[in-house]
Amino acid sequence: MRRIVRRPKARFDLLAMYNYIADNAGNARAEQYLRRVDAALAYLAQHPLMGRARPKVAEGIRSFPFEEYVIFYSPLDDGIELARIIHSKLDLETAWKGDDVEGLPK
Repeated sequence: MRRIVRRPKARFDLLAMYNYIADNAGNARAEQYLRRVDAALAYLAQHPLMGRARPKVAEGIRSFPFEEYVIFYSPLDDGIELARIIHSKLDLETAWKGDDVEGLPK
């Protein structure tokens, strides 16, 4: 199995995503959604060069769309390092650089 390393902001993004979905649709729906996110991350870990290179965002960062989110990650020799997962309705470059790490639309 390939490795998936989650940076602190990515962990925060995932927690915020879970809380947002749980508050609006219940815990079961939030857990189900995060299982789909995990499946997408596992697929990216198997194919780490699949995403689009994003040199304007940060050196070595790639992005991959997942439903209404954008996954930002760095390829590793044995998987990926998840940097952020940000809602696509946000200005992605601003959300990447800013202190607001919610990753969810207001």
